[in-house]
Order: sequence, then structure tokens, then C-alpha cells
Amino acid sequence: MSVGDAARAKSLSSRTRFPGISPRAYEHPADRGALVALRSVPGFDKVLKAISGAVGERSVRLLALASHVRVSPRQYPVLDQIRNETATTLDIAPVPEMFVVRDPNPQAMAIGLDTPIITITTGLLELCDDDGLRFVVGHEMGHVLSGHALYRTMLLWLIQLAQNFAWMPLGYWGLRAIILALQEWFRKSELSCDRAGLLCVQDAKAALRVHAMLAGATDPDEMDVSGFLDQANEYESGGDIRDSILKLLHLSGQTHPLAAMRASELQKWAASETYAQILAGDYPRRSDDASTPISDEVKAAARSYKEAFTTSQDPLNKAMNDVGGLFAGAATRVRDWMTSSSSSSSRGTGAPWTDTTDHEPPRDDTAPPPPPT
Repeated sequence: MSVGDAARAKSLSSRTRFPGISPRAYEHPADRGALVALRSVPGFDKVLKAISGAVGERSVRLLALASHVRVSPRQYPVLDQIRNETATTLDIAPVPEMFVVRDPNPQAMAIGLDTPIITITTGLLELCDDDGLRFVVGHEMGHVLSGHALYRTMLLWLIQLAQNFAWMPLGYWGLRAIILALQEWFRKSELSCDRAGLLCVQDAKAALRVHAMLAGATDPDEMDVSGFLDQANEYESGGDIRDSILKLLHLSGQTHPLAAMRASELQKWAASETYAQILAGDYPRRSDDASTPISDEVKAAARSYKEAFTTSQDPLNKAMNDVGGLFAGAATRVRDWMTSSSSSSSRGTGAPWTDTTDHEPPRDDTAPPPPPT
């Protein structure tokens, strides 16, 4: 065994594994809530799988066999070891096939429904060291475990359908609304699978290096990678409302979070109690997935959005939150005033005609005299 192989074997033995882990352990609440809602539709998964799996999945794998390099002990042995290791860490069986694609753009993708495959480009291989690849491959294993390929397929189909419906305004804008919602979900799914990648590499600095390199760093060892997180903080809190509107436009049509914000989000999760509990073996199991109430997941998603909105340093979010607070305060004061008035009325101090005793009502001396007969 070479020195490199020995180091990798030692590294594998020192990492925590997660038998039976449910994807709920790492899925972002907004991602999880959307998936649970979609999965609750009777027959939804089966119909989509039947349509897509009939041609698409077989075609993708055949094309990969003919035009890419399949990762195996004979071809890319180190990458093959990482493939098996990350699948073992997340308890995924069978282990998805992996193919290397000649492409200078750093990308990786999990494709397929019943038997997913993972593709990774030569551009990404050249950027990452072993731990970086462990994070990247673990990220794609997270997509496999969560079943994200099914819903991304739906997103791609709807985008194509929307192009065909562009001539019909009502149909087009209805589809656009669904597409925007799915793109928002997919951005959250990327955050989920970054967490899965972190569970595989179990080194937050390695994950941060990958995010920085994807954004443009060529050698993280020669730069202050933590400065990349400073960019995220400046982007989130700087500027005025005009900048906030520009930020919303930045996300239009995007399926992935912006790189610096994505890195910041993962580092926050790495420092959270949730991540520490998972490493300690306290995490939800797949055996309990069927009994998880849908309402719990939807409520968790709503809490996530509310917390993100109220704690955001973005000027537009803060302004809207302040306005919401003003309205809430005004509503509370109106409610208190009405309650007070109602209480006063019930005591006879505000409505003299509510007395039920047998006496005549008070005489109004200011009333005009009766007309002459």
C-alpha cells in the first residue's frame, strides 16, 4: 500500500458513518417542505418516473457509456474509492455509477431516477484535492438520497413547455409561476446537498475551499479564504433598497445559490448544534420517514422563511419587516381599543340604552315641541 493509499484508508476510518440516515437530517426546511408536499400527491412519483424512465434514463446512461470514462478501480481508482466511501457514509446502496466528462467547466451532476448516475467534469477534478472531491461527490450523493433528480426533471420539462406556451399569455405566466417556485426549491436543494457533502468530508474548511474555487480562486492556500465569507456578509447587509431589488434580479432564472452566499450558509450550518448532533449519532432515520406528518415539514419550511426574513440584514427585508411591525403594532392598538370599548359598554358606561330596568328612557329637553294639532 502506498503512502497516499494509507493516508486515505486512515482518513476513511476516522470519519463518522451514518447508518440508515434519512435525508431529513440534512435537507433545508424549505427544500424538505416542498418535497414532502410533492410526494404527498397520490401517484405523482410513479407517473413521472414512468414517463421519464421509459426513454430518458436509458438514453443518458448509454450516452455516458459511449462518450465518457466510467470511474472504477481500473479507471480513476482514487475517485472510485471516494465514490464508495461517500456512499457508505450516507448508507446508499447500490452505489451509483460515476462518469468523468471532458469539460473545462467545473461541474458535477446526479442524473436519473430509478438508477441514478453521477457525472463530474475534468475541470472540477483539476480544481479539487481529495477532500474537495469528497465534498463534491458527497453533495451529489445527497441529491441521489433525496431523490432530487425526479423534481429537477419536472423543472426542465416545464421550462421547455413554457417556451412552447409563450404565445399564450395566460398559459405562459401560469407556467412561469410554477417554474419560479421550482427554481426557488432547487436553490434550497443545493443548500441541502452541500450539507450532505459536509457530512461526507466532515471538514468545513475543505468545503469552503471548494466554494471559493468555484467562484474564482485558483489556489486557496495563497489567499485568505475566510475573506470570501466577508464578501457574503457585505453583499447581504450593504447598499440600499435599490441594491436589494438588484439582488432579487440576480436570482432570476438561477437554479443555484450565489457562490459566496452558498458558502456562508453552509458555514453557519457547520457551526450549528444540528450538525454536531448528527455527528454524535443523533439524526432521523429512514425507517421513520413514512410516519413523519406533512404538517410538521410545512411548518418547518414556514419557520425557516420567517426566520430568514426577520433576521436578514438586507435593507429591503429590514424595511418590509419594519413596516410589518408598524402594521402589527397598529392592529394591536386597534384591537386593544375595541376590547376596551366593548368592556366599557358591558358595564353601562358607554351605552345608556342597555339598561334593562323598568323605567322610561331619559327625557331629551332639547327636542323640538310637537307640531300643533
